[in-house]
Amino acid sequence: MNRYEKTLVLLLRLDGLIMLAALLPSMMPFTWMKEIHRCLEMGELPDGPIIGYLTRSLSIMYAMHGALLFFVSWDVRRYLPVVKFLAVRTILFGLWLTALDIVVGMPMFWTILEGPILVLLYGVVLWLTGNLRDRRK
Repeated sequence: MNRYEKTLVLLLRLDGLIMLAALLPSMMPFTWMKEIHRCLEMGELPDGPIIGYLTRSLSIMYAMHGALLFFVSWDVRRYLPVVKFLAVRTILFGLWLTALDIVVGMPMFWTILEGPILVLLYGVVLWLTGNLRDRRK
C-alpha cells in the first residue's frame, strides 16, 4: 500500500467515523435537541412531527453514508470508481450546503465548518484517487 492509498484510507475512515457518530442524535431525546439548538443561539427548535422526523432521518442518512465510507475504505482500489463518485458527489454537496447555509442564515461557524470543509476534504480525496490505479485495469 503506497502513501496515497494509506492517506485515502485514513481520510475515508475518519470521515466515516464522524458520519457514524450521527447515530447518536438519531436516538437523542428531543429535549436534548432543543437545548443544543438553544446553546448554538439558533432560537427555539419548534415542536412537531416533521421536525422530529427530519432531524432523525437526516442523522440516519449521515450514519449510512459513514458506513459506506468505512466499507469502501477496506479496499479502495477495488472500489475506486465508487470512491471517485463519492468524492465528486460530496464536493457538489459541500458547495450546495455552503450556499444553503448562507441563504437560510446559519451561524458563520456552522457555514465554515460544513460545506467548505467537505469541498476541501473531498478535493483531497479526489486528488488521491488520481494517484491510484483501478484493480480491474
